[in-house]
Amino acid sequence: MSVEVSALRQDWTGAWSIARREIRDQLRDWRILTPIAILTLFFPLLMNFTAQQAVDFVTRYGAPVIGDRLIPFLLMVVGFFPISISLVIALESFAGERERLSLEPLLATPLTDSQLYYGKMIASLVPPLGASYLGISVYLIGLIFRLGWVPSSQLLIQIMALTTVQAIVMVSGAVVISSQTTSVRAANLLASFVIIPVAELIIGESLIMFWGRYQILWWIVLALILVAVVLMRMGLRLFNREELLGRELDVFDLKWAWMVFKQAFLAEAGSFSEWYRGLLKHVFKRMRVPIILMAAALTLAYILGSHFAETFTLPGELFQGRAYNQDWLEVLTAFGLLTPAGAAKIFFINARALLLASLLGVFTFGVLAVILLMVPVGLIGYFAGNVALAGQSSFLFLEALVLPHATLEVPAAIISGASILQLGMAAISMPQGSSLGEGWIRAMAEWVRVGVGIVIPLLIGAALLETFVTPLIAVSLLAGG
Repeated sequence: MSVEVSALRQDWTGAWSIARREIRDQLRDWRILTPIAILTLFFPLLMNFTAQQAVDFVTRYGAPVIGDRLIPFLLMVVGFFPISISLVIALESFAGERERLSLEPLLATPLTDSQLYYGKMIASLVPPLGASYLGISVYLIGLIFRLGWVPSSQLLIQIMALTTVQAIVMVSGAVVISSQTTSVRAANLLASFVIIPVAELIIGESLIMFWGRYQILWWIVLALILVAVVLMRMGLRLFNREELLGRELDVFDLKWAWMVFKQAFLAEAGSFSEWYRGLLKHVFKRMRVPIILMAAALTLAYILGSHFAETFTLPGELFQGRAYNQDWLEVLTAFGLLTPAGAAKIFFINARALLLASLLGVFTFGVLAVILLMVPVGLIGYFAGNVALAGQSSFLFLEALVLPHATLEVPAAIISGASILQLGMAAISMPQGSSLGEGWIRAMAEWVRVGVGIVIPLLIGAALLETFVTPLIAVSLLAGG
């Protein structure tokens, strides 16, 4: 235990020595301090004026609650603004050293990779957080003197916690980008992958604040902490001083990329049967944990949907009686069911949904993909719960309208979601010695391999069942009587 404590103390000492040097250099550079100071002080004053005008306007029309909900949102924006402006410090951390030709002497020091990396992170984090706290303080002082508005202690703690973890997430992502690019220009262009998601999160938080659901903010804080840990782990895993010195990270060789993709996709198989056996072995062995996680997530979605049926109950009249009869076959045909065109349409809808989930999962470590795949299962649980509350058989509802094609569609969703999770987590779980580009290409090849070999055949089968079998079973089970 004492050895571990000593190692941690040594790591902290080395990281802080780097951070102290960086912060001292930043405080000496007026070109960094002046814009940050002016924007940090001017923007809160502008928000004070905006808050006062908004409160006066809504009070004039008898809606003061809107102004009360708007002020905390502006407080959060005031904290976010200096962080987004000061993010250039993090983006410049390694890429700037490379352009100034000072990276090699820095990496030649006896400090470890973790000391160098965390030292740069601390140095990139302190100025944005300092500017953010200063902006929040100026805004609060202005609110107290101009409007007499004082936030509750819980709200203030939530805003400070959100500001802090959002700063850590943005700086962690920016440092990862800086360590994987060879120029500040490239790092600034890639910064949109950090700023845009956090800006979208701010919009979501504003809606939560507007509706007064402040307890949800604690869950967002927890989620951001997990994201920050993932980003820091990813950055440290990707950080390699030999690669930074000896490799042109910005050069992309299409021929090399295709060879890596092809090798990972074929998996050294000599025939189609050997390729397919290897794929099944890969799915049920290497993807075992993601499959279990996806199955648990979909089960949870169904349970949550059933639970919300008790809170948001639909009128029972919707589920009373058996309005189905053989005339419905004509109606179903008119809507494209019981036809090959209907099967093709259902297949493309499901495939498009999985593709969208995959794209979103790449940029969110698979989180948004899991959420999107949980939504339809949650809706099924919601309607099944309402059927039960109306005094009908929820099992009959599932047996007639869901289970026939769900026997293939649910496994497709689970396997596809597990593959997306692996793709989203590729950057933090790649083999030692692999570069970021190689890791992503191999993960993409495995995702395509699973999609072509398993998911697409399952989706085709599910679409055929949903088009030609489920409607007939539904009419048979739910026919009047």
